Amino acid sequence: MPDTPVDPTSPRSYPSDMESRVAVLEQIARTTTAMLERMDHRMDLMSAEFRSGFDGQRTSMDSLRAAMDRLSAEHRADFRWLLGIMLAGFAGLLGVMAHGFHWL
Repeated sequence: MPDTPVDPTSPRSYPSDMESRVAVLEQIARTTTAMLERMDHRMDLMSAEFRSGFDGQRTSMDSLRAAMDRLSAEHRADFRWLLGIMLAGFAGLLGVMAHGFHWL
């Protein structure tokens, strides 16, 4: 596009094709505004989906943590029971050995 002179050459204040150029720019501005509104709406939807997915993950992580706590408590109880059996067996073995070797 050639430069528009500052001093008007015609009695009008701007060239005749300027109206069509301004109309095109106005149309571009309208479509850009509509596109930005659609993008804003999509970003809001994506943000809401992300938040709901994050809440779902938090819920599943809490349930996983509760299940792990239950398993840990069960393992602790099993370990204590086995430790008790082993200590009682060891004490019984020592008692049998003491009786056999006439220590008692």
